[in-house]
Amino acid sequence: MKQTADAIIIGAGIIGCAVAFELAKKGFKTLNIDKLPTAGFGPTSNSCAIIRAHYSTFEGTAFAYDNFWYWQNWQDYLDADDESGYAKYHDTGTIWIPNQVHGYQHILDLYEQVGVPYEVWTREQLQHRLPVVTTRSNWPPRRPENEDFWQESDDSVQLAIYTPGSGYVSDPQLASHNLMRAAEKHGGKFMFNQTVSAIRQANNRVQGVTLENGVEIDAPIVINVAGPHSFVINRMAGVEDSMNVKTQPLRHEVHHVPSPTGYNYETDGIHVSDGDSSVYFRPEVGNSIMVGSEDPECDPKEWVTDPDDFNRNLTEAQWKAQVYRLAKRLPDLPIPDKPKGVVDLYDVSDDWIPIYDKSSLDGFYMAIGTSGNQFKNAAGAAHMLSEIIQACENGVDHDIAPLQYKLPNIGLTINAGFFSRNREVNPDSSFSVLG
Repeated sequence: MKQTADAIIIGAGIIGCAVAFELAKKGFKTLNIDKLPTAGFGPTSNSCAIIRAHYSTFEGTAFAYDNFWYWQNWQDYLDADDESGYAKYHDTGTIWIPNQVHGYQHILDLYEQVGVPYEVWTREQLQHRLPVVTTRSNWPPRRPENEDFWQESDDSVQLAIYTPGSGYVSDPQLASHNLMRAAEKHGGKFMFNQTVSAIRQANNRVQGVTLENGVEIDAPIVINVAGPHSFVINRMAGVEDSMNVKTQPLRHEVHHVPSPTGYNYETDGIHVSDGDSSVYFRPEVGNSIMVGSEDPECDPKEWVTDPDDFNRNLTEAQWKAQVYRLAKRLPDLPIPDKPKGVVDLYDVSDDWIPIYDKSSLDGFYMAIGTSGNQFKNAAGAAHMLSEIIQACENGVDHDIAPLQYKLPNIGLTINAGFFSRNREVNPDSSFSVLG
């Protein structure tokens, strides 16, 4: 007998598992298919898993802030047992250091509109809370191979913005496993070590998928949550050419370094988005710090054509760029002899804003372009997409009459068309990991 499902979800990363959970709660018989061995085993496992609210758009800010509640009440949201335990949310708060060009008032205006609590700190308050930092300005961001990198500026950062309630998740793969168990409680099924080779369709309606081993699985709904492989799945379904905004994989490195001498950053540190230095960093296990780039113009972008074939080794140049910029903010930072960190792919849309949408193929939906900044929004994105799917399957044309999505935790309503595949590239985006 041929296997069937109400909805096939291609991918079992954090968002794929969350989509399964939200649809399963609505009564859908879901099946996640992933080419990897278990939930969250791909790029999700290497996510920095930072939870913060500063985005460059109203919708991005509101969406992120609404998702704070899921993480702060993680076990209640799941309402399911997991033999592996539960992902821990560290609500350290977030310090954002604005740069000298883009300013900060626009972000504060968005905080006011959305209701995000915040504090404006002086340089002295910043150093009191995080005594290992220097407030010397490092703007504009440069790379160590630029001789101007080593010049000390006479300028100082003027202030910092603090938002409580934000922070990070220390085990993103475990968070995915939690969601898998929650979906299974409601009847969701998962199939691992299997690759989708075809999206079957007839009369412009999806019919199901065919696996690489030849097995066919029927379903009236197929959802692309394939991360860096999302463009491959879209081409397989024949929908990419009809999209105004597309996705592609971007190679990224994140590095680990010891805490500053005499300071335990794991216990006393905080997540910092340092716009002045164009790096972000947060505490990491083992009294260390995780540091990544905020994608300044000086950092070259390495787009990948084959998500199964890319350089998984750390590079000395990017290691130095990120770690040395961090060291200019944390002068007592030890610089290890050998690089340590992770390399993986982001799934990036043309404007770095995700696509949560239907497609030109009836029954084929997408949660893509999410890497780099959407881990935090997994639960909310899944819930919104489940609402889009229900509306479309009941005859609503989401392209003509986009879902007006009421954010369940803060009560504001956003136009889900903001995340449409057919939108114009958003000029208000940061065009970076910040979104």
